[in-house]
Amino acid sequence: MALDPDRLFPAETNTRQIARDLYETVCDLPIISPHGHTDPRWFAENQKFEDPAQLFVVPDHYVLRMLVSQGVSLEALGVAGQNDEWFETDGRKIWRLFAEHYHLFRATPSKMWIDHSFEFVFGLQDAFSPETADNFYDQISEALNTDAFRPRQLFDRFGISALSTTESALDSLQWHQQIQTSDWEGRVITAYRPDNVIDPEFENFAKNLEIFGEITGEDISSWEGYLAAHRRRRALFIEHGATSSDHGHPTARTENLSQAEAAQLYEKALMQTCSAEEADKFRGHMLTEMARMSLDDGLVMQIHPGSFRNHSGSIMRQFGRDKGFDIPTPTNFVRDLHPLLNAFGMRADLNIIIFTLDETTLARELAPLAGVYPALKLGPPWWFYDSPNGMMRFRELTTETAGFYNTVGFNDDTRAFCSIPSRHDMARRVDCAYLATLVRAGQLSQSEAYELAQDLSYNFAKKAYKL
Repeated sequence: MALDPDRLFPAETNTRQIARDLYETVCDLPIISPHGHTDPRWFAENQKFEDPAQLFVVPDHYVLRMLVSQGVSLEALGVAGQNDEWFETDGRKIWRLFAEHYHLFRATPSKMWIDHSFEFVFGLQDAFSPETADNFYDQISEALNTDAFRPRQLFDRFGISALSTTESALDSLQWHQQIQTSDWEGRVITAYRPDNVIDPEFENFAKNLEIFGEITGEDISSWEGYLAAHRRRRALFIEHGATSSDHGHPTARTENLSQAEAAQLYEKALMQTCSAEEADKFRGHMLTEMARMSLDDGLVMQIHPGSFRNHSGSIMRQFGRDKGFDIPTPTNFVRDLHPLLNAFGMRADLNIIIFTLDETTLARELAPLAGVYPALKLGPPWWFYDSPNGMMRFRELTTETAGFYNTVGFNDDTRAFCSIPSRHDMARRVDCAYLATLVRAGQLSQSEAYELAQDLSYNFAKKAYKL
């Protein structure tokens, strides 16, 4: 199964050699993982991972969605529903089911991530298949039972310099508190994700606001108290290491309403009388309010728009969020971001990182916007596009207009811990391949390419996320 050492490099011999030489200078750089969804409890408690299925299958929605698309049930994959219904708890059975369907992942980035983890994390050389499944399970289980494969030890072994998880506005942050007060020196920080108290269409929104008021001690029945509650929570997140906020909205819509109009809209949201249009308008205005707060407290602002979340109502009702049923939608950035950028886009002391799931906007909208507004930077290919071809398309579509220096490097955005080094390895290989093509075309000197390889692999993310 040994992975090709020249994977993802150009086929042409001379260009491949340049890519290989560039990669050699960045392959062992520390990893900055500035946005993701790993569980901070892993690093707080540093307990052994339960079994291979809980490490590779159950938490990874990339894996789940592919298997579900071929008729495998979430219950059979060990995913618990929200009711007291049966789900598989035998890790070996889940693992065998995974192996039976592993061929489905051929030519996907998921397979490359998983194969990389098998080989470089666990030292497994055979091809993963139904015939080798039990052997893989036994060897991985044996490794997981040693101290060397506990979360903190793997964190250090992976060369992670800093890792950010993402917590909701209502999170207690107890695991981050436990990490901070431990004697471990690993840097695991949080990011402020307030969607559940910003989106009037979020499930249990009214109850969420009630809790929001209780934990902040602010009167959220008023617009002023509501904004004060956000400021208080942001301050607490910053105390727990946060350098960024994160906003997952259905659209990129922003608004810059008067405070009187915003207060009226908030009252409707509080009373749950918003129309769909009013809910979207409120979300849009809150992005501008979050930017205003970032100017005060310095949090980098990440916007992840354009996903139709929880597309399957039945899956949402039975299993909840993040089970692979979020689907990309067309997104308008030029018009939708105009109110926010008109208000704050020229502020060089504001850092907004924008992501897209709509690749048609990269050259037409996002690169031109980031190529002129000081406050705006382009986030790396996200989710369905954090893939070799997606990364290459991103560079090809944005570099001529936005350049390299209006981008922010790479983030892995993962729940699957062992995939972090493999995802960063993939991004470094693709970037080196792209730089090599520019060198061969006479568009970059070799010295510029070596400098950019360092920036794209490490420096840009460290700077953009204030790490």
